[in-house]
Amino acid sequence: MTGLSTHVLDATSGAPAVGVEVSLQDASGTELSSGQTDSDGRIGEINPEPLVPGIYHLVFDTGNWFSDNDIKAFYPEIDICFEVDDADRHYHVPVLLSPFAYSTYRGS
Repeated sequence: MTGLSTHVLDATSGAPAVGVEVSLQDASGTELSSGQTDSDGRIGEINPEPLVPGIYHLVFDTGNWFSDNDIKAFYPEIDICFEVDDADRHYHVPVLLSPFAYSTYRGS
């Protein structure tokens, strides 16, 4: 399996963050693809094609999501910069989200 997926969880409610807009960009900021988290807070294939080795950004539109859910928050956008080093593997970038903090890691 190759490509890229993500998962956003709302740490405050303990529930999936449904409807977060996510954009995949290359190192120059050009959008390559985009999507919206589903009812489980996931985008299973934001980029189903293999990513060539290089630097990428996943940009999460958290400002609109927080606003749509009537949550006062500090981070209007999360930009996770990561490096692909193997085009033959699948990359998964999860986000644990709260109004005043977030965390991420290289998932599997």
